[in-house]
Amino acid sequence: MAFGTRKLKRGRHPYCGAVVAAAGKSTRMDGEDKLFAMLGGVPLIIRTLTALSDCPDIDVIVVAARSEDILPLSHLCHQHTLKKVRSIVQGGETRPQSVLGGLLALPAKAELAAVHDAARPFVSSAVISAAICQAAKSGASAPAVLAKDTIKLVSGGRVEKTLDRGAAMLIQTPQVFHAGLLKGVLTRAIREKWEITDDCGAMERMGMTVMITEGAYENIKVTTPEDLIFAQALVEKAAMDHENRPRV
Repeated sequence: MAFGTRKLKRGRHPYCGAVVAAAGKSTRMDGEDKLFAMLGGVPLIIRTLTALSDCPDIDVIVVAARSEDILPLSHLCHQHTLKKVRSIVQGGETRPQSVLGGLLALPAKAELAAVHDAARPFVSSAVISAAICQAAKSGASAPAVLAKDTIKLVSGGRVEKTLDRGAAMLIQTPQVFHAGLLKGVLTRAIREKWEITDDCGAMERMGMTVMITEGAYENIKVTTPEDLIFAQALVEKAAMDHENRPRV
């Protein structure tokens, strides 16, 4: 399937649906449900959905959540007037199952699917749009940032290899794909029980090329209690920057 000839007209973009993977169990959060953790008085998941909603290149949003979270999430979306959230569906036991469920709930006209981690509340519209624009041309893209630390491959407590830090990148979300292509790949991944940690991994296993776009170091994924502390600091910094912004 060829994507390289696709050209975007100014002011227009392919219809893009976001699938938010929110069915995780927060196993590394010491018992706290990170999605409902408050950041500056706003639940983390609402900050994530608001960031996606604010991007003009995202047309509709589907959330794949745990069954017990569907009702409270629905109330929160209504409370915060998140009109782009089309539906909240039940996620699966694995990420591929959850993402595929979200994909199947997107409108049939969705050409692109932007899969985003529910626990990445600080993604910017610039990062989202860059990934969407690239996926419209190539079929698959993901934002990334260069690794700051030295990365080593370790086995049995011993260093096996030191990676070239200049070539090592940390992959973020949203990862954006041609919607039909991703449905087919994830269907096979589920059927054959592939062990993958992100949707790019499924594409790579099929021999497909994923293009990288510019991510942002602020686009963190909240996974541990320490991440939540850093997230709160980012919220406080943003509030301080807004307060100190020169008045016109």
